[in-house]
Amino acid sequence: MTSAAPETVTTRYAGRRVERVEDTRLLTGRGTFVDDIVRPGMLHACFVRSPFAHAKINGIDATEALALPGVRAVFTAADINPEVKEAWHAVAGRDMPDTPRPPLAEGEVKFVGDPVAIVIAESRYVAEDAVDLVEVDYEPLPAVVDFRTALTSPVAVHDAYPDNNAGGMAGAPPDEETFDSAAHVVKEHVYQQVYVPVPIETRGLVVEWQASAGELTIWASTQTPHELRAFAARLLGIPAQHVRVIMRDTGGGFGQKVVPMREDMCIMLAARKTAGALKWIEDRRENLMSAGQSRHVDGDVRMAFDPDGNILAADIDFVQDIGAYPTPYPVLTTAAIGMFFPGPYRVPKASFNYKTVFSNTAGLHAYRGPWQYETLSREILLDIAARKIGIDPVELRRRNLLRRDEMPYFNPNGMPYDHVAPAETFEQAVKILDHEGFRKQQAEALAQGRYIGLGFSAYIEPTGAATGHLASEGATIRMESTGKINVYVNGGSTGNSLETTVIQLTADALGADIDDVATIQGDTAVTPYGAGTQGSRSAPMTAGAVNEAGTMLRNQIVAMAAAWLGVEEPEIELGGSKATVRSDPDKSVTFGQLAYRAYYEPQQLPPGLSASLEATARYTAPPTAPIHWANATHACTCEVDIETGQVTLTRYIVSEDVGPMINPNVVEGQIAGGTVQGIGGALLEQLAYDDAGNPLSSTFVDYLLPTATEVPAIEYGHVEIPGPGVGGYKGAGEGGAIGSTPAVINAVNDALAPLGVTITTLPASPAAISAAIEAAIETRGKDH
Repeated sequence: MTSAAPETVTTRYAGRRVERVEDTRLLTGRGTFVDDIVRPGMLHACFVRSPFAHAKINGIDATEALALPGVRAVFTAADINPEVKEAWHAVAGRDMPDTPRPPLAEGEVKFVGDPVAIVIAESRYVAEDAVDLVEVDYEPLPAVVDFRTALTSPVAVHDAYPDNNAGGMAGAPPDEETFDSAAHVVKEHVYQQVYVPVPIETRGLVVEWQASAGELTIWASTQTPHELRAFAARLLGIPAQHVRVIMRDTGGGFGQKVVPMREDMCIMLAARKTAGALKWIEDRRENLMSAGQSRHVDGDVRMAFDPDGNILAADIDFVQDIGAYPTPYPVLTTAAIGMFFPGPYRVPKASFNYKTVFSNTAGLHAYRGPWQYETLSREILLDIAARKIGIDPVELRRRNLLRRDEMPYFNPNGMPYDHVAPAETFEQAVKILDHEGFRKQQAEALAQGRYIGLGFSAYIEPTGAATGHLASEGATIRMESTGKINVYVNGGSTGNSLETTVIQLTADALGADIDDVATIQGDTAVTPYGAGTQGSRSAPMTAGAVNEAGTMLRNQIVAMAAAWLGVEEPEIELGGSKATVRSDPDKSVTFGQLAYRAYYEPQQLPPGLSASLEATARYTAPPTAPIHWANATHACTCEVDIETGQVTLTRYIVSEDVGPMINPNVVEGQIAGGTVQGIGGALLEQLAYDDAGNPLSSTFVDYLLPTATEVPAIEYGHVEIPGPGVGGYKGAGEGGAIGSTPAVINAVNDALAPLGVTITTLPASPAAISAAIEAAIETRGKDH
């Protein structure tokens, strides 16, 4: 057998707008979510939750609840917590110091919604009734609710952190000499409110323990099936091979479902104490109250400029609220805000300093671009700086954005940018918008008493960051006996269309018709280990894994086909689910024929040729290219009604570089979804608390989400600069949510600039805008 020469793989499907294979199932209501799972004798769980932000637990009496027909058990911390063996998350690592995280509250409750006990009943309805019958003797304690006062508060959220400081970090100290001597220095205070992912499917688990076999099966709404499996094994102290996690469909995650949280721990622990499978489905009130918080940051940002508007130095000093029980260790993840603050700009000197602080509110969790505050604060600052310097924000960015010919480029914090050209996405967005034309319209509108504005936002983001367990991904590709092909991947698809894109990549890798390829994801019993959907890693990492496994299987198919057709392997070409002789296209053999021989007539294969038509491989990102940098520019136009404070968005443009697109429909869908979330964060969404720590927005009546009436049609531009990995693909999952909020705020500020109004405290609600306009009018009146 002659060894196969490298063959150029024809890209037939990657890059095309292939229809999503999952859509038929999902749009016809045939998806399988956790709440669809029914098991024999299944029981239901509901949590008793604290009504206080901070209180001592003097006692719990479940007598009345246990007397209610249908109630099987009530568990407290004394029943559940001692059974925890290990509770660390791979994203932080086994040896990383972490904050306390008991499954059920021990001794004290730390926020409103803190789980105190778990009721197990024959139905959710009975369980909810029983929750009201559990008597908890609380002794209210003072609470620290506003994280901005936490560091000086006499109240400690955790005894181990008496000053509420969970930790922080600082880069190089600010170059005060540069700031003191610069022609222009602009400083702003930027506050970002709490807002959260609110996936359409809330958190949920079905856990079934088979005591006789010592096996645990979990049906989960998760972004990381294999990590959930590993976590469950660690938590319970059982072999990982005795745990199976099944993730069919997940209705959104956005970071909230990356790591198992305390309620997940409770269900896993409680399931070993019940006679049947145990189901917990979070309701919307629970999700808003206790699933966690995102974004909440308060900081000062400043930049120094030379007389021409070139950036000389940038500095950010901020505090991030991490609530009572952050998951996981938040200090290092928050560092990204400081490290990325120079953004896609030519910044000679940069400095950062931050602290993460506890408060008696829900714990910090990941949310689509968790370092987004760096873009928000920087881009707001740049627009304000442009007005103070006296140039258009477009011109200020144009002078400072990095170009393709400057790559590779190390930002002053040591981040190694490469394979990007931020200036190109920016110029494309400016062109699509017709910047000069808009400025003329703006002047005409102002003359008519209308206030319209334009906001830009540019950013650079790391995707496919290959560190720790994120650095590799597996894939198995199998040709079945019919010649059809299955590709098995870890999955974690939560609306990001992994099913479709891996099928496109596999079809190209093997020369198969796309209709002959299917995928299986999310079942840890049959799929190889992977880190799941997080960090915008799915495209580059699964592409690498499919390429590795596909190359191995392709070589095997070529070898079998060459033996069948009596030619040397370099003569074989694969395409259309068949192998053809290059010099004689009439000579061919189908994948079905090859598979039949391999499975049913293996003795007819040449000696030494394996009958295997299956390959499993792991892709490991090279240490020389651990990050695939994507970048984009968002442009937004709006009109502000100065009487009501109402903002109407009129145009929205995104020019993004995510490298070559496996499927443009999928990429644009990811951009659109993130953009809408960012619009919500700019104008509407707020997870507010009163002074006592009571949540004020625990339903959609009070927690306002953007709808189709608030979002204009999104216009797309694409710049394709290949990344360093397989296929040049970069991630596209988080960028929309990073760039949109500052673009919207900048558009609002641009519209209100003639009134002397600048919004730097979010959200820019009608009430906030009206108050700012009134304050500006009052100030102007005093000045005159």
